[in-house]
Formats: sequence, C-alpha cells, structure tokens
Amino acid sequence: MAEGAEALAASVRDFVSGQQDGRAAELAAGLKDGSWTILQLVEALGFCLENTDPRTRGRGIQLLSQVLLECHSLLQEKEVLHLVLFYENRLQDHHLVIPSVLQGLRALSLCEVLAPGLAVSVLKAIFQEVHVQSLLQQDRYTVYSIITNFMASREEELKGLGADFTFGFIQVMDGEKDPRNLMVAFQIVRDLIVKNYALGPFVEELFEVTSCYFPIDFTPPPNDPHGIQREDLILSLRAVLASTPQFAEFLLPLLIEKMDSDLQSAKLDSLQTLTACCAIYGQKELQEFLPSLWSSLRREVFQTASEKVEAECLSALHALSACLSRSVLSSDAEDLLDSFLSSILQDCRHHLCEPDMKLVWPSAKLLQAAASASLRTYHRLTHSILPLLLEQYNKHSQSSQRRTILEMLLGFLELQQKWGRVEEDESALLSLQETICSVVFSALTDPNVQLQLVGIRALTVLGSLQGFLSPSDLELVVDHLVRLALHEEDSQSSEAAMEAAGSLAPVYPEVFSGRMVPRLGEELQSEREEEEEGSRDLRSLRQRCLQALAAVSTHTSIVRETVPVLLQHLRKVQKGSEAGNAQNVISACRSLHRVALQCQQDAEGCWYYHRAVVPCLLAMAVQAATQESSHPLVSKALLEEEVLTAMVPVISAATTHLSPELAAQSVSHVVPLFLDGEVSFLPQNSFPCSFQPFEDGECLEPQRRLVSLLMAFVCSLPRNVVIPQQERLLRELLALSCSCNCPFTATAASKCFAGLVNKHPAGQQLDEILQLAVNRMEPGLAEGPHRTQALTLLLWVTKALVLRYHPLSSHLTDKLLGLLSDTELGPTAADGFSLLMAESPDVLHKGCHADVRIMFRQRFFTDNVPKLVQGFHGAGADVKANYLKSLSHVLNHLPKPVLVTELPTPLLLEAPQIMSLHIDTLVTKFLSLTSSPTMAVRIAALRCAHALTSLPTTVLLPYKARVIRALAKPLDDKKRLVRKEAVAARGEWFLVGSPGR
Repeated sequence: MAEGAEALAASVRDFVSGQQDGRAAELAAGLKDGSWTILQLVEALGFCLENTDPRTRGRGIQLLSQVLLECHSLLQEKEVLHLVLFYENRLQDHHLVIPSVLQGLRALSLCEVLAPGLAVSVLKAIFQEVHVQSLLQQDRYTVYSIITNFMASREEELKGLGADFTFGFIQVMDGEKDPRNLMVAFQIVRDLIVKNYALGPFVEELFEVTSCYFPIDFTPPPNDPHGIQREDLILSLRAVLASTPQFAEFLLPLLIEKMDSDLQSAKLDSLQTLTACCAIYGQKELQEFLPSLWSSLRREVFQTASEKVEAECLSALHALSACLSRSVLSSDAEDLLDSFLSSILQDCRHHLCEPDMKLVWPSAKLLQAAASASLRTYHRLTHSILPLLLEQYNKHSQSSQRRTILEMLLGFLELQQKWGRVEEDESALLSLQETICSVVFSALTDPNVQLQLVGIRALTVLGSLQGFLSPSDLELVVDHLVRLALHEEDSQSSEAAMEAAGSLAPVYPEVFSGRMVPRLGEELQSEREEEEEGSRDLRSLRQRCLQALAAVSTHTSIVRETVPVLLQHLRKVQKGSEAGNAQNVISACRSLHRVALQCQQDAEGCWYYHRAVVPCLLAMAVQAATQESSHPLVSKALLEEEVLTAMVPVISAATTHLSPELAAQSVSHVVPLFLDGEVSFLPQNSFPCSFQPFEDGECLEPQRRLVSLLMAFVCSLPRNVVIPQQERLLRELLALSCSCNCPFTATAASKCFAGLVNKHPAGQQLDEILQLAVNRMEPGLAEGPHRTQALTLLLWVTKALVLRYHPLSSHLTDKLLGLLSDTELGPTAADGFSLLMAESPDVLHKGCHADVRIMFRQRFFTDNVPKLVQGFHGAGADVKANYLKSLSHVLNHLPKPVLVTELPTPLLLEAPQIMSLHIDTLVTKFLSLTSSPTMAVRIAALRCAHALTSLPTTVLLPYKARVIRALAKPLDDKKRLVRKEAVAARGEWFLVGSPGR
C-alpha cells in the first residue's frame, strides 16, 4: 500500500514539478484499475494546491482536471459534490489557474451522478466570477461546452433559474469573435428559444448579442484545419434569427436596412433570412413592416442586374404571401393579405399593358411569385390579371408582343397545375375558358414559330387541368396537334406538337386513340398509295407520321391502337419494291423502339407490346430470309445490315422489362425457332422453305443473318430466366462465329455467345463451354481464312469475362496483347481495346441485365497497362503503333481522376515519329488544359508540355513562340507546385533550337 502511495506521489511530483505531461494518462489509468482513489489523488496534490505560486497551483489543478476528464464516469455522488465545491472556490483564484479549473468543471458537467442544484451552482459561479471574453479561445470554448452539457442533461434545473440564466449567457457570449466558438454559441441561443427557456425582459439583449454578426462576413484562412466555412456560420445564425417571432420587431428593420446594402452577399443573406422567418411569423409580426418590405422587394426585382438577387426576392415574396395566407383571421381583423396583394397589383398591373417595356417581365414574375403562394392568392390575383392579359393579347397584332403576353399567361396557367382540379366557384379560369382557348388556338395558327411553340406549351398546360377543356375543345386540340405534327414546315413546332400529344395522351386516352391515331393511320395509308411519285415531301410526311404515332403511344390503350398500325405499315413496306425500302423499314423500327421504351414501366403494356411486335418482326425477317434462300430476286430490304441493326434495339427494348415468368414463356418459343425451325408461334407462318440458320449451306446465308435478332432477344432476358437447350445453342453460336464468311453474321454470333456466357452461372458447364471456345479460337487465330472472325470472337468473349471478373479473362487478355505484334491482325486487335472498355449499345450492358462489376475499367487498367508498356518496349518499329493505339483506347475510357494520376507520359514519347504527326493537336490540348480549374490537371498538362521538348527540334520550332507565350500565364498560378512545373516547362521551350542542345 505504501509503495502505491509513493508511486502516486512521485507521479504527481513529476507532473507538477518535472513538467512530464504523460504522467496524467498514467494516473488516470491507475484510477481506472483501482490502484488509487480520487481522494488519494487529491491528498497527493495537497502540497501544490496550497502552494503560493499560482503556476504550481495551476499545474496541480490541471493534473486533477485531466484525470477527471478521463475518469468522470467512475466518480461517486459525494465525490462529485466535494469536487464541484472545490472547483467553484478555485474560480476566485489567480487568472493563470482559471483555464484548468474550467476543464475540471467541464469534466464534472459530464457526470451522471451530479446532485440536483449543482449545475445551477456551477453556472452561477461562472457567471459571477469569470470574465469569459478575457479568456483565450480554447477556454471560452470550454465555458460554452459546460453550458451545452448542462442544457442537455439538467434542462429543468436551468429553467428554474428563469431569465437569470439567459442574462448570464448573454454576458458570456457578448463580444465573441472566434467562429469555432460562435458555432456553439449560436446553437445554445437557438436551444434557449426552441426549448422555451425564459427570456424575460432580455429578448432585445439576446437579439442584439447575436444580430451584431449579421450579415456574416467571414473568409476561412487557407488550409484551415477546423473546416468552418462562411456558409456554416450563415446557416447557424439564420437558425437563431428565424427561431422566434419575438425577434420580429428588431429583425425586420435590420433586414430592410441590409436589403438596401451595396453588397450582394448582404442582400442575399437578408432575403434568405426573411424567407426563413416567414415560416414562423404571422400577420401581427409582419403588419407594421409590409409596406417597407414590399417596397424593397419591388425595387430589387425592377432594378437588379443579378439573377440570384432576383430569385431570392421572388422567393421572399412567395414566403410573405404564404405567411399572410396561413394566418387565421378574426371576423373583425383587417385582412392584411388583401391589402398586400392590392399593393402588388397597383404597382405591377399597369406594366403588363406595355409588352415592349423592360418592366413587363419583372412585374409578371412578382405577380406569379405572389400567386404561387396559396390558392387564395392565386384566385385573388388571376381575377384581376387574366382578363387584362387576354385583352392585351387581342389588342396587339405583332407576333413578338403576343408571344410575350402569352408567355405571361402561360406562367399563371402553370400555377393552376399546383392546385389540381379547377374549382367552378372561385377560379377565374373557367369564366374565361372560351377566351383563353381562343387565344391559345390562335397562337397555334400563327405563322410565327416562336409564338406557335408558346401556344403548344400553353395547350399542354390547359390539357393537364382536369375539367377545363370541353369535349369539342379536345377534338380541336387533337386536330391542331395533328396539323402541326404533320404539316408545319418548321421542325421545332412539329416536334413540340408530338411531345405535347405524348403528354396529353395519358390524360385523355380515349380522345387520342379514337381521333388522332386513325388520322395518322389514314395519312400513312394515303402516302403509301401516292408514293409512286417518290416525292421528297411524301417521304418527310411519312417520317412525321411514324414519329407522331410513336410520340402519342404513352398509354397502354393507345399502344394497342398504334402498334398494329406501325406493324401493318412495316408489312406493306416489306412487300414493296422501291429503292427506299430499307430506309422506310428503319424509320418504322425507330418508331417501334420509342414505343417500346415508353411502355417498359407498365407491365401490361410491355407484355402486350412484346407479344405483338417480337413474333411479327421475326416472322417478317424469316419470310424475307426463306424467300431469299429459294427466290433470290425478291426484295431483300429486311436482310440488309442497317435494317437488322435497327430491329435489334426494338426486340431488346421489348424484352428487358419482362417479368421472369413471361420472359420464360417467350423464350420457350424463340430459341426452338432458331435451333429447330419451330415456326408455329409466328403469325402468317407459311414460308417457302424451312428455317435452319445453323445448318451448313451457302443458300442459307440469308437465314444466318437473323442470328442478330436472336442475340437481341436472348441477351436482353433477365439473368434468372432459364434458356432451353442453352448448351446446344452456345455450341451452335460458337461454330457459326468461327466459320461464317459473312462478317455481320459472325459478329452477331460472337456477341450472342458472349452475352450468354456473361450471364451463365459459374460452374463446370461454363468452364467446359469456355474451354471449347478457347480450343476453337486458338487454331483460328494461328492460321486459316477465318482469323478475323476468331479475333472478333476473342474480343467479345474477353469483354464478357472482364465485366464479371472471371479468372479466364486475364488469359484471354494476354492472348489479345500477344496479337498486337501480329502484322495482319495487330491494328484490329488494337482497336479491340476500345470495344473492351466502351459501353456496348446492344449487349453486355446493365440495361440488358449483364453481369457488370463496378470499377472493371480501373481493374483492367491496373492489370494490363504495365503489360502494354512492356510489350511496347520490346516491339519492333512496325508494330509499336498498335501498342500506343491500345493504350490510348484504355486511357480514353478511364475515369478522369484515375487518368490524371496514372498517365504514363514517358511511354508516349518513346514513339517520336507518331507523336510528331499529331503535334498540333497535342500542343493545343496541353496548353488549354494549363488553365483547368483542377490543380492536378494543370500540373499534368505542364508536364506533358515539358515532355514534348524531347521531340525533334524541326517539329517543335513552329510552335516555340506560341508555347512560350501561353506558359507565361501559369507562372503566376496561385499554387506553388503549378508555378514550379511552369518554370521547368517554359525553360525547356526557351532552349528549343539552341546550339548544342
């Protein structure tokens, strides 16, 4: 026991006398493990606590406080009581001792066993004995921490102090300047208000002690470790100022004053604070200041050149109007909202009669901001404004003026959308329905395109207001949209009309399916009959018909009407013999693709579309392929590469969003079609000969081209759908991809094989099929007539495995790297690296449920760029370009942050003859990047510009003067590292062409 006491005393002496701060942690550890008690520690400190030297006393109390901060949870209630009394007494000690005393009190404020009344006692002692603002920042922060701790754990006790607590805190905070402390102080003030502490007669004092910081003017020092930004302080102070209506009489005059400031930041802060205050204020708080507030807001919107200030003014006006709308009115109270809106109307209304004047739009924006606040403000303002705008529209004949007026009218119509259905008893809209429709319809027939476009937007809004348009108006709407979509010369109006039809069709599906779709179908039919002339206008009209049919297909019931029309058109095109057949089919496929995308999210519509479109497309393609096999002279538009390529996304989009059950139902028909020629599920399935795309024979080449459609289907299926006869299908695809003479067919088979392999569950079956593929590729790559096909297969299978991190991917990538030195296949293999890294549009992407792991590009870069570099150094001059091209493809698809840090500049300069060919592009790019906002990019660009000096002098001399001039700017860069690179690069360019270099 005596040894423990001696050790304790020795540690205390070491800390107090020897200045060994580490002893505090040791003493705390001894207290935790029971080597000594807090009483024994205090007794051991006795000699220094009673010392006449304040520094010695300060060290003793510092030691005790540090131990308490570590061990406050171990203290007993009685121990806490004695310690509190001790520390309170020490608050009267020398000023050198006070910081350590405060640390001890902070530790005690964390004790759960603090006896009732002690928290109040501690705070009273601090308020009376400590002049907080004369302390250092850290010590002031300690005082705020003590108050925060007590407010969190002893709220009721502190509330018992009444307004004395508020007054005491005001004294503590008054004059605070450090942003770290202000963040805590603002939070304490907000808690005082929100948690209903008594403010008593000190409301104004509390406001003054916080509002003196408004608006915040703080710029954090560079490399500030505390991370406090100006925005943090602004939001923290705003939370205080906007926390109680009791501040209103003091705050609103301050905000009005700051709105008149020349500083934009002060204006913005004031407006944002006003907006925040309106959330808790009522009419009583605002009444006295409304005229001044409106005057300031109006002036700023009318005069400001800043879009930010204008936007904040409009937000504040919206908030004020909403606040007045919310306030409960007693029967005899003055309706402030009505008088406020009257002021707005009085100051803005007359400007709307001057569509050429500069204040027309600011006035419209102010009116719309107020009108958007509530249904009440909307009705009050539109009753006055809408008739005026309609009158002005009819009064002016110039299209530009009419457009301005209609855009303002459109703004008010769009606000009605917020409130939903138009109410008959209050809305000015219904009373003006006929006039509004007349104005909008007149805009649609105006020759001015810009006015037409505003009219179409207005028409869309009117259509979205339920109950506004009558049945006869709706028919007229459809007629206008059809006319604009098909016959308007300007493509902008035509496209806008189609978009409007797509927006309104789900609201009125019966009208559009019953009136618009038949009209478009008739137009399409009449064009086909008249097209013998082959006029360009007719082709354009047909194109627009197809686009409009797709655009309007935004509701399942309409899809059921439009899809048969599009498919019927496709069948007729297939039977035609004119030269433009292929382009006609492509146009129809694009429309079908758009319809597919629009109905993907609707399960019923998606399944209908899939059942209607996929068998029909397959039937037409099979018909064309089998006819070509038996009657080669028949039109073969459907077998052309670009047509089949256009059909792929249609089938893919029709398949990706199927449920697994429905997808399984469909795959049970499609796969047997290709493997066994099972055509029974196809419509009109009497074909000239059997369909056998995987059989041998030159005459079956047209049939083999349809493997691209099989790829579109099976590679878009959800991953959990079981594909019947999958192993057989994979073997057939593998054989076709390696032996087919048609590059289009071979590529389609390779992609289909890769898509299936990517989704195939791991296991023995996958390993066997991959081994089979490797066995087929290796001989094909070595020699023979099908080396290109083998390379295509290698590329797609490698991509499929790279995406899913399959172990075999590295082996196949190495094989691809080896081909870069092949004189025949090297350039194609180099371009293949782009295929590996890029997003594929039809297979092997997330949209078609492929297995794509995150960061596969970064992993590929890390694994293979060192190999590319090594291969480059060992390659002959004739194939070095292949390695550079491969590297450029990898880098081109790498995320920028990775690219900047990893760009291997020296490798690029190993091939001066290639780099010299592109010197103009390189110099331009590098110099432009020296002004990048990102420091790392500026540094990398300067290093690259520096590295270019190793190219032949004859190549560089024409650019020397330009580069030296451009590199003068980064010499003054704010970052030292950038300046350093600029000096080095510019120095080297100065030496270009010098003797002896």
